[in-house]
Amino acid sequence: MINFTEVSETNKMIDQENLDVRTITMGISLLDCADADLDRLCRKIHDKIVRSAQNLVKTGEEISADFGIPIVNKRISVTPISLVAGAACHSIADYVRVAKTLDEAAHEVHVNFLGGFSALVSKGMTPAEELLIRSIPEALSQTELVCASVNLGSTRTGINMDAVRLMGKIFKQTAELTKEQDSLGCAKLVVFCNAPDDNPFMAGAFHGVTEADRIINVGVSGPGVVKTALESIHGESFEVLCETVKKTAFKVTRVGMLVAQEASKRLGVPFGIVDLSLAPTPAIGDSVADILCEMGLEQAGAPGTTAALALLNDQVKKGGVMASSYVGGLSGAFIPVSEDQGMIRAAECGALTIEKLEAMTCVCSVGLDMIAIPGDTTETTISGIIADEMAIGMVNAKTTAVRVIPVIGKGVGDTVEFGGLLGYAPIMPVNRYDCSEFVNRRGRIPAPIHSFKN
Repeated sequence: MINFTEVSETNKMIDQENLDVRTITMGISLLDCADADLDRLCRKIHDKIVRSAQNLVKTGEEISADFGIPIVNKRISVTPISLVAGAACHSIADYVRVAKTLDEAAHEVHVNFLGGFSALVSKGMTPAEELLIRSIPEALSQTELVCASVNLGSTRTGINMDAVRLMGKIFKQTAELTKEQDSLGCAKLVVFCNAPDDNPFMAGAFHGVTEADRIINVGVSGPGVVKTALESIHGESFEVLCETVKKTAFKVTRVGMLVAQEASKRLGVPFGIVDLSLAPTPAIGDSVADILCEMGLEQAGAPGTTAALALLNDQVKKGGVMASSYVGGLSGAFIPVSEDQGMIRAAECGALTIEKLEAMTCVCSVGLDMIAIPGDTTETTISGIIADEMAIGMVNAKTTAVRVIPVIGKGVGDTVEFGGLLGYAPIMPVNRYDCSEFVNRRGRIPAPIHSFKN
């Protein structure tokens, strides 16, 4: 059992070090909403979301008030829509209507985001899945709270390069349709390799088909807490460094467990997982890059960065799994450029490049995240960036992702403001050498030899 006395030990973390519960995410299965009639489908989807999540925001606010723990976001994830709407949707307009239904329901229950406008196409695409993917630009440009994701590969199946090629086009189209908001639509779009079923973080959250009808997942974040802990052991050995990160992650995870258990009890919805991810914000002192600097780097991106990040990610996971039997999702350290003041600083001074970020994704959670690139970057170059990141995930049997934003009308040297938790970012240079002949090959990259495990 977890009690309030245990959590009260973390008051300093909350008050001074930016500790927060980043999100309570309710996963909702829409499989029972499937219908061949579009009107009935939309009505069923709307009604189930509203019925299931009508008390989610209120409950989150009550828990936050009762325990003094900031809960930043309340979110919903739903079954990948390509699995639910295939029989009813026969055009891009049909899928956009479903997206608008999701948006209306999310607004009605007052959540921050809704994820699950998604397709899982790691080995191939059905006509319904391809149609949903092609509808993403319009869907994201005509909704406010809906997030989209596509799983393009896995260690067991390889990489669907036809879908990778298509997603380069989709990112550019989404950027064009939302160019009046600095291509903000791309901030709500992510592609994965080895996407998890229980991720509470946007833009990649969806409710996997292996999950129960409804579930509560909680995402906790505390880069500032870890940095402060490391300041107290400055110059100590790696052994002391690792133990400090691990013990801090343990305490942070216990906070998440308390919130998750309370939300589950009050909502009458089963508890799923706690995702312990060091997810930064633009706030000063809430930066993963600053943790790396506290370890001894002049800037994130300096030689040694990948090793430092590997250490951090591993100790966060070790501390988390000791604190809860149900750690899941992505759990580790996020490195989104626009959301991390230290990463922004490193990118602005040239210490951090896309190539270095790609190397860092081999050892941390997820991948190339919230990176602003020139608006004239070609579709095939974006597809090449995606393919590289999918390969890292496939070969290393880990989740990797890409969320890049080709900001229409802007180039290297410009800065783009996204606002809120999304922060701001310098436009980062992209390798200009052509990869179109490689990307335009048909088919898929086969799974690696070590995928054959039975």
